[in-house]
Amino acid sequence: MSSETRRLRRTICGSALALLSGAMLAPRIAGATPTLAIEEVTRRLSGGGWLLMMRHAQTDPGIGDPPGFRLDDCSTQRNLSAVGREQARRAGEVMQSSGIRLDEVRNSRWCRCRDTAMLAFGVSRDWPALDSFFASRGNSTAQTAEVVEWAATIGPRRNVMLVTHQVNIIGVMGTGASQGEVIVGRWSAGRVQAAFGFLP
Repeated sequence: MSSETRRLRRTICGSALALLSGAMLAPRIAGATPTLAIEEVTRRLSGGGWLLMMRHAQTDPGIGDPPGFRLDDCSTQRNLSAVGREQARRAGEVMQSSGIRLDEVRNSRWCRCRDTAMLAFGVSRDWPALDSFFASRGNSTAQTAEVVEWAATIGPRRNVMLVTHQVNIIGVMGTGASQGEVIVGRWSAGRVQAAFGFLP
């Protein structure tokens, strides 16, 4: 077996464990997670009190990041493609023109998440709890718990956007998202309630 094959197997196994860990910790979503039209999303979000988790926009082909990648050097990471950069800009335009109010935006420190947030919303800040724990990087249990605990403190009039990775969204929301998709939930009695998704 080649070293590359062994590395790929370790990556797949680590990712599966991370997803399982996140799914076990995540609050159960009450019922299915429908995909809604932007008009209905705007109506629901108008009152505030929602957590929105957006998966970074489309990237260059690949899984995870190259060996030896560094957070302080975007050139070592898997980044947004030209299509993804346009997708992020368009997502921000759609949400703004629809009247969706975001009171705060946070992002993973990975460049593809930071770039998605800045291209879409023009403002954001790094939050290590949103960093990827794909392939056993980071601490899936601690990071998910930190986001869940913080999400329960969102005031009834605020909407907050978190731009992050697939594994993090599964860990917190209990459901995945395609690149550029947003999963929305509200916390009540320690559970995600009234969750839905949309693709701006």
